[in-house]
Amino acid sequence: MNILVSGVGGQGVILFSDLLASVALAAGLDVKKSEVHGMAQRGGSVTSHVRYGTRVLSPIVEDGTADLVVAFEKLEAVRWVHALGPGGRLAYDSYRWDPLPVMLGLVERPDDRQLDERLRNRAPNLVVVPAFEVAGALGNTRVQNVVMFGAVSRFLEFPASAYQAAIRTLVKPEHVELNLAAFERGLALSRPAATTPDGRGATPPAV
Repeated sequence: MNILVSGVGGQGVILFSDLLASVALAAGLDVKKSEVHGMAQRGGSVTSHVRYGTRVLSPIVEDGTADLVVAFEKLEAVRWVHALGPGGRLAYDSYRWDPLPVMLGLVERPDDRQLDERLRNRAPNLVVVPAFEVAGALGNTRVQNVVMFGAVSRFLEFPASAYQAAIRTLVKPEHVELNLAAFERGLALSRPAATTPDGRGATPPAV
């Protein structure tokens, strides 16, 4: 199983991949993981590769081989959709975190409709998860990653109890209950993109 996770610094990409690796290890699988932090401390791109199976030789998910790409914001989804393999699934947060040049007005902000169209064309098998919004409703946007963790768990082969056990193991005790609640909300969120009358995908409404 080849999974690529992407976001920006502060969104919890590394914890997400640690949780996933923990679940796979607990199931007795061979797991390899690799991370690229970039300028994470400044909100730059952060990616993590997680591969698991009966025997895994390399931690790197090669372009065009990912079974699942998880992106914590829309521009990161656009950046990494090319990593998907045939039949691969894209799960991304509709939340958008513009890079610094856009924030400073040095580069024009890409149009969201064009970005959505690009994602639909490259990844017809996609799920849009408003994880950042749901995390905010839970009182802490930092659990966006665990909301997403719950959402994508539906597409993997492990029982919910395995994900919950990983959360209890890796999350600080004082934050466990909040993260378990975030996971449960994520479970309820994952759904395929809605279909418009012309048969084209559309972003589902936020919860």
